[in-house]
Amino acid sequence: MHILDNVIYEIKERKLIGKIVTMAAALLVLGGTIGVKQAVPTSSTVGDRELPIYCVETDEKKIALTFDAAWGNEDTKQIMDILNKHDVKVTFFMTGGWVEQFPDDVKMIYENGHDLGNHSQNHKNMSQITDSEKESELMSVHEKVKELTGYEMFLFRPPYG
Repeated sequence: MHILDNVIYEIKERKLIGKIVTMAAALLVLGGTIGVKQAVPTSSTVGDRELPIYCVETDEKKIALTFDAAWGNEDTKQIMDILNKHDVKVTFFMTGGWVEQFPDDVKMIYENGHDLGNHSQNHKNMSQITDSEKESELMSVHEKVKELTGYEMFLFRPPYG
């Protein structure tokens, strides 16, 4: 069985999806390797409408596993054990409330070599708030994570797509 298949199987078997994190957009084909800080320029414009980016064109076989961390942490340790067992690095997209409630988990995720992504402070629909509110939503989480770990977040997953 492929390493990623093993990881997904174990997470499902232990019924960990939806408890500490949601496996949102769990498998995305990306132009960068897991854990490598590489920007992939792309556009998802169709006509005059911007759509979410679900994949980018690449000749390489690569995939990224991501989690949303927005509530609860009952199974964080088990998730980390599974990822470590299979030497898989992922991205955890965290809300500010989760960072505030579970700072030790944020540190553990970072110390285990995973990317820390921004999922906004309060999980607001970014298309329905002002630019200054958007900035506050992003920078609040960014500063909390930076203070805890020294990590400069460079990935953002907007709530509601």
